[in-house]
Amino acid sequence: MKKMRLLLPLAGLLALCCAGGAAAADKTKDEKKAESAATALDKAAARPEGQATVTDRLKAEFKVDDARIQGLRGQKLGYGEIGIALSLASQLPGGIDDANVQKVMALRQGPPAQGWGKIAKDLGLNLGKAVSQVKRTEAAVRKQERARQGKGAGKGSQERMQHQQRMQHQERMEHEERMENREGMGRPEGAGKGGR
Repeated sequence: MKKMRLLLPLAGLLALCCAGGAAAADKTKDEKKAESAATALDKAAARPEGQATVTDRLKAEFKVDDARIQGLRGQKLGYGEIGIALSLASQLPGGIDDANVQKVMALRQGPPAQGWGKIAKDLGLNLGKAVSQVKRTEAAVRKQERARQGKGAGKGSQERMQHQQRMQHQERMEHEERMENREGMGRPEGAGKGGR
């Protein structure tokens, strides 16, 4: 009887763990890609000057204004989720308008809260297209960051290149000097390497 009392809570805990694992396993490939793309865009926003850059890219990609982005941020969405929500809304008749964004957000926030895959399926939309748009946005952010870093690093790059050129010149001069010293040592003719 005592063993049964101990086993019942363990069995319940095991059932909960398995149910959680099953829910995670139920995610489609596109849902996993959506989460990955959203996370990548959120990481880009976390870098210095990232929020402004990501916001600008979202505005350009989806042709929305700051108020739309900030309104979704106010609903506790990350930048990647905002990209997915806007992309799904853009696929609805009428595109990105208040009604379509609210329709997507009502499904996302519930009750019951739904995943992006279920939302796309229920609305007859293409989640893969949303993932592609978020990835494209994140890639544009990375490209913009690299360009900005390249401009800031221009002076340092020139200095490094000049330093390398000076070092190479110095090495050539030292090599030539060593070669001249060898020739000037006046080794007797016919003396081999070990014949000194």
